[in-house]
Amino acid sequence: GRRVAQGVRCLGAIAEARATKMVLRSHVVRINQAALRLSRASGRRVAQGVTGAARRTSATAAAPPEPSSAIDWDSIGFGLTPTSFMYRATASLEEGVYSGSLEPWGDLQLSPSSCVLNYGQGAFEGMKAYRTASGRVVVFRPDENAKRLQMSAIRMSMPPVPEELFMDAVQQTVAANAQYVPPFEKGSLYLRPLLIGTGPILGLGPAPEYTFLIYCSPVGSYFKGGQLTPIDLLVEEAFHRAAPGGTGSAKSIGNYSPVLVSQLSAKKEGYSDVVYLDAVHNKYIEEVSSCNMFVVKGRNIATPALAGTILPGITRKSIIELARQRGYTVEERDVSIEEALDADEIFCTGTAVVVAPVGSLTYQGAKKVFCGGEVGKTGQEMYSALTDLQLEKADDKMGWVVEVDTAACEPRLEVLERPRPPLEPVGLWPPARGPLRVPCDLLPSAPRAARASRSPSARAPAPRRARSPRARTPARPPRTCSQRGQRLQGLRPHE
Repeated sequence: GRRVAQGVRCLGAIAEARATKMVLRSHVVRINQAALRLSRASGRRVAQGVTGAARRTSATAAAPPEPSSAIDWDSIGFGLTPTSFMYRATASLEEGVYSGSLEPWGDLQLSPSSCVLNYGQGAFEGMKAYRTASGRVVVFRPDENAKRLQMSAIRMSMPPVPEELFMDAVQQTVAANAQYVPPFEKGSLYLRPLLIGTGPILGLGPAPEYTFLIYCSPVGSYFKGGQLTPIDLLVEEAFHRAAPGGTGSAKSIGNYSPVLVSQLSAKKEGYSDVVYLDAVHNKYIEEVSSCNMFVVKGRNIATPALAGTILPGITRKSIIELARQRGYTVEERDVSIEEALDADEIFCTGTAVVVAPVGSLTYQGAKKVFCGGEVGKTGQEMYSALTDLQLEKADDKMGWVVEVDTAACEPRLEVLERPRPPLEPVGLWPPARGPLRVPCDLLPSAPRAARASRSPSARAPAPRRARSPRARTPARPPRTCSQRGQRLQGLRPHE
């Protein structure tokens, strides 16, 4: 009888999970449909951002503006240079439909009780626009950034941005700031899509309003030594970047500032950055502070598997595909620190760093130098293969490069000032609607031990509560933190 009861409960849980998944998918479909209707009504051609073949292959498109002469493109580094315009859209938690447009670069007005300021509800992306050998302005795999931001948004209980709106916002932002795209092979225009909970709230819960914005800045090499300069890394043993079951696979804003304590300490000792180990065994490499790692041994390349603690990098994904096309055997699996120290070559990948060869790796005071401190053969090959595609020096057979139609943005720059509604007071409690549930197929597979510990047979069934025939009284809202503190101190709220 107990086994039958457990089986019934398991079937019920599976049915509930499938129903939740279907409800979420229906919400996403309705959000996309509503966004398209609003875009068509306001005259915006959202679909051109993704499906417009003319934007990628049109020979009649107007030439993009020349790079600004006010910037010294030969000495530009990876720093912030304010541009002319940014894109901003807003949505409420209840409706989840984003609506926005271009506006001049400027500061944001936030309530001190904004959810992003108090509880860190936010996620971001990083991507680049290039001026290619053919004179066009292009972006690299923006659809992958749109999908990853959606996954991060769901993990952080935020309404996801539809892919069509994301692509159109990228097109508008790059086109409006085309004069800040560096000349050919002298840098790129770094774009920062940002999704944050800007609505005011006091109790812990999702924000009532969200802001999706994209700003950009022209940048050069990420590291001071220049592109393809070998970097020296230090293995961190005391701190960890992420843990199983956390937010390591999402590009949430809270994942990055905790690494500064290790990074700044390592830089004082002369290292370029820090390598983090897994939080369970403290022996498998995971990531550098802001990029993925690849370990090379002969014609075999290994990179840490996506097990929920590692960010699914878009450059990482591209390098895996390019390496396999060139005959390398690429494995996504656990890579121990001992295996990394025994490798022929190590390199890092990321949107900011592109491909960065590792000159040395220091672990427990012992320093291992790779390739004599020079650029390795495999890292050089992968860098050339990737940048040749991004700069259109090679034929893009995968369709990863998307052209930016700079002429299509000109009519949209006529009206840029839009009044911002004043912040309205809201209740102390989150709205009745709960946070979005994460679909199972969007999350990476959990480690084997973690899956076993969460199986229905590994935990005791919760006792069922007897139903009372009496009518239920309305639930009292929970006390706020200040009310709890006053009660503990023996004070009444009005005192």
